[in-house]
Amino acid sequence: MSVNEKTWKPKVVAFCCNWCSYAGADLAGSGRLAYPAEIKIIRVPCSCRVNPMFILRAFERGADGVIICGCHPGDCHYTSGNYYARRRMTMLFSMLDFLGIERGRTRVEWVSAAEGQKFANTMNEFAKTITELGENRKLGDLRCK
Repeated sequence: MSVNEKTWKPKVVAFCCNWCSYAGADLAGSGRLAYPAEIKIIRVPCSCRVNPMFILRAFERGADGVIICGCHPGDCHYTSGNYYARRRMTMLFSMLDFLGIERGRTRVEWVSAAEGQKFANTMNEFAKTITELGENRKLGDLRCK
């Protein structure tokens, strides 16, 4: 085992809805619940605003995993945004399969503002999954290494 393999930590991008998931992350932080620092949270107004190209670009720029977190279906601040997100991500998953990206590298999760513990557990579990999958080498852009 080389030195690089011992020190490698997964780079994870989390797109979090402003009204629920980002507030859940805030609750996890204020409750001092631990999740990996390698998870970089990007706040979006709604999960439906996450364009599939954002996920492809994240992988291209060196992300090892991408998770999209939104409000529970039926509880969206914008009424039906998470339904659009769910439909869009289903199409994205088939495109990622076509590109050869492992299915476990992308995930959609519904986390409300009152679920700080669920947010921390989800992030810990996802980071563990990405660590087991290893470094993403499929879409990596050499300019970003």
